[in-house]
Amino acid sequence: MWERSLVLSAPGKVILHGEHAVVHGKVALAVALDLRTFLRLRPCGEGRVCVRLPGVGVVRSWDTLRLQALRRGFAGKRWEEETAARSPSVEQLDTLKEFAGISAGASAPESLATLAFLYMCLAISAKYGNVPSVDILVWSELPTGAGLGSSAAYAVCLAAALLTACGAISCPLKDGESTARWTEEELTLINSWAFQGERVIHGNPSGVDNAVATWGGALRYQSGKITPLKRVPMLRILLTNTKVPRSTKVLVASVKEKILKFPAIMNPVLDSIDAISQECQSVLEAMPANPSPEYYPVLEELFDINQHHLNVIGVGHPSLDRLCRVTASHGLHSKLTGAGGGGCGITLLRSDTSPLAVEAAKRDLCACGFECWETSIGAPGVTLHSSSSLNAEVLHALSES
Repeated sequence: MWERSLVLSAPGKVILHGEHAVVHGKVALAVALDLRTFLRLRPCGEGRVCVRLPGVGVVRSWDTLRLQALRRGFAGKRWEEETAARSPSVEQLDTLKEFAGISAGASAPESLATLAFLYMCLAISAKYGNVPSVDILVWSELPTGAGLGSSAAYAVCLAAALLTACGAISCPLKDGESTARWTEEELTLINSWAFQGERVIHGNPSGVDNAVATWGGALRYQSGKITPLKRVPMLRILLTNTKVPRSTKVLVASVKEKILKFPAIMNPVLDSIDAISQECQSVLEAMPANPSPEYYPVLEELFDINQHHLNVIGVGHPSLDRLCRVTASHGLHSKLTGAGGGGCGITLLRSDTSPLAVEAAKRDLCACGFECWETSIGAPGVTLHSSSSLNAEVLHALSES
């Protein structure tokens, strides 16, 4: 039986530059957002597996012997053959849905989160040992369904916790340390299993979100290839959720239609967005060695140009225009992040931006009916924590029984 109590976390993500253009083979930069998902792992008596996800209203518990019998009695592909490179099969997921009482076409967050947990628990334990008798509690600072990588942060936390409990990876946190991270080899294993969890939830994910949640920092994505950037700075931002719902699929289709209709006009815009991503990468990689304030005006101008381009390709929205106007009135620079058409925007804060200016901007954004967080990008990836490294809000959330 697993005998230690552990807390670990993984960050969310935002697209810094390259949204929509990335669909057409251009570079996108994704960065780790320091709004995090936390997981508490502790022993569970009586041979049970318990999972609690208060953010989506999940409280479930199963007998470990029943889970092992389910795994052994599986009629299709054997669980023992599972590797982190193989997709979950339709038969496996159908069997798990029936076992958990989830309806066939269920797509609610609580159903998908439960399904991902069961799949990862069975598949990982099949490869590395028996189903561990553990109690898992997950709490997140990330809103769900906002394009901020909440499901990937969840999947990365689950993968790290289950691999640790099954003995597949070490527990690197030593006495007296506040935080610790796994080796590169172990992070690669965590990432590959988290990708399977993302497949359960999303079907055909790009792998960007789970890679950001695993390694943190920033990464470059182009035509299916993911490349972590060299050491990048932590940058302060405001993250604002306009709360305007949007369909990523509809927005992607509308951009494609516009490119087909006006190729000579639209393709240069995509090329310019690509150049913005590459210029931003160069700046980010230069900043740690020479933390000069002269970089901020460049980053701000790239935000402004890209936001105009995103309006040109048709993924802006009056709520995002308002967000940009409000922050500009405080001398700040913003752009949409992700699909656009509403959703979220990011505002760059210089290292010397005054707290009064930040508070005034947040107050005005909240007065628009938006939700606003002051946070950072370039955050660390999946991390083990001692209790002393956690703030009071996280400790309180994880102490709920």
